[in-house]
Amino acid sequence: MTATATPTKIRIRVLRQSDPNAAQHWEEFEIPFREKLNVISALIEIQKNPRTVEGKSVRPPAWEAACLEEVCGACSMNINGRVRQACTALIEDVADANGDTYDLRLEPMKKFPLVRDLIVDRSKMFDNLKKVKAWVPIDGSFDLGPAQPQDDGVRQFRYALSRCMSCGCCLEACPQINDKSSFVGPAAMAQALLFNRHPVGKTLEADRLDFLTTEEGITGCGNAQNCVKVCPKSVPLTRAIAELNRDTTVYKLKRWFGAA
Repeated sequence: MTATATPTKIRIRVLRQSDPNAAQHWEEFEIPFREKLNVISALIEIQKNPRTVEGKSVRPPAWEAACLEEVCGACSMNINGRVRQACTALIEDVADANGDTYDLRLEPMKKFPLVRDLIVDRSKMFDNLKKVKAWVPIDGSFDLGPAQPQDDGVRQFRYALSRCMSCGCCLEACPQINDKSSFVGPAAMAQALLFNRHPVGKTLEADRLDFLTTEEGITGCGNAQNCVKVCPKSVPLTRAIAELNRDTTVYKLKRWFGAA
């Protein structure tokens, strides 16, 4: 019986594009494998000596990262066909083992405008937060004393929603996010619910629900549930969307009967 070879090197294919108008092309790099190496660390190793497997010297691949501990959300990319955070993607967990080589394929997210190589512009996520007014209105309320107590169950649910880091993984995986759709996506909707459940934030609840009843809101969700599968922070996105579905229905009925 032949023993399975232990991988000793990593072959990394990176989809390159120098600017939004340039043609895409693949480049392959090879570095030694070591245990517990994550994708960001592998890219740093390439950066030290950016030479392809053909021996051609090239500029190092460009990527975005900040915290390196799955908090900032900046390093989202497609890794072997699955969107995730590169800082917590260990090579032995995400790469394909072929003999003595780990094969890795890196691509930028496709639902956002490309900047360069693996870097995309996630501005639309933050624009969507503005659309749903994802904030607590505090102007003029600082002298009104403490807010009302929160139910602990609601508080725990709100904490789970607050873990969202606007990384873009849920939008990348959502089939409803495309050039023909105006859907704001699950992240913005979950944040709308987060602030609707806040004792002070709910003063803007009607504004948020009014927006979520438009084409950009709840009707854009196809209930594919891809979002919750790829969320690196396990934000309860499908529960949030279900609760908003109920809330917007009640809101529309009240408005229809003149009670809102």
